[in-house]
Amino acid sequence: MPFIKYSQRLLNPFRGSMNIIEYKGAEAVTLDGIHWDIYVKNNELIKGLRSQKNVQISDIRYAHWSHKDGLKRGPIYPSDDFRKMEEQGARVYEHLLQHHEQLPFAFLDNYELWLLDKNAFPLALIDSSLRENEINNDPILDWRAGQACRNEFISETYTSIQQHRNVSAAHYLTSYINQLCSTPPQAQWFKRTLDGHGIGMTGHNISEELINRELSDTHFHAFMISDKNHDNHHINLINEFVQWQSPWLLLLDSISESQRMILEEKAQKRALIVDQLHQLYPEIIDTGLINVARVEAALRKSCTTQAKQDERILHTECPGLIPLTNK
Repeated sequence: MPFIKYSQRLLNPFRGSMNIIEYKGAEAVTLDGIHWDIYVKNNELIKGLRSQKNVQISDIRYAHWSHKDGLKRGPIYPSDDFRKMEEQGARVYEHLLQHHEQLPFAFLDNYELWLLDKNAFPLALIDSSLRENEINNDPILDWRAGQACRNEFISETYTSIQQHRNVSAAHYLTSYINQLCSTPPQAQWFKRTLDGHGIGMTGHNISEELINRELSDTHFHAFMISDKNHDNHHINLINEFVQWQSPWLLLLDSISESQRMILEEKAQKRALIVDQLHQLYPEIIDTGLINVARVEAALRKSCTTQAKQDERILHTECPGLIPLTNK
């Protein structure tokens, strides 16, 4: 079996990507292009099963690696099975040392699960898979903005249309997107082709006539939420959410140059996340904008570190001091 190198999106909500090196039962995974975790599992356990679909095998952490800190091994188990898994982990580690500078890898999670609108067209992407036999047959059939969004996302548009001030913009957007679905919600898997088209596959609460349909690339928005059939207020709300997501969306290799330019400009407001992810950006149009964000991130981290050091010194010299907290 050859090595496979690929990226896969982290979805519902979309919060970045995993870059993966895979070999038999071993995987090396990174979320930032710097820190890698290597996992192994015993694929022998599923050999001979009539169906291997959705069979879960526990992963064992083989090691953690970064260029700065080197290899840190995980627990070692004295068994013949583990020795076989160790061999696979060692092979992946050797491959990692040779190819870690080639990031990012291409996205290969071309099987996509889309929540459908009331006309049975793709509304929002909620799951993806590398292989057809690994698709999730029991997904959660709603779209989610996510906890980070609930805590951080601020929308000027929502301020002008909100009816309940105790509900966050993220909560409102989540409810709005899901209200555009049928009852019960419909979702369908699509196999995306090289030209961006989607071939309809199995789904949830869908009619047989939707299976094997082919939809053009215009039905699958690059930012994973449809921009069709919204009024101006909600289009603006969705656009503000997309801008908030910009540091993560820059990870995608399917967006246009003009889209990337806009996202790079908006991403400056999320400097810490840009600094964390920039090594996985497949392309940078304006390196100056990204560098400005990275400098800001460095300054903010430096200030945080200094503040923590000052606090430790203060409490060491004044052990009876009670710190002030913001309520």
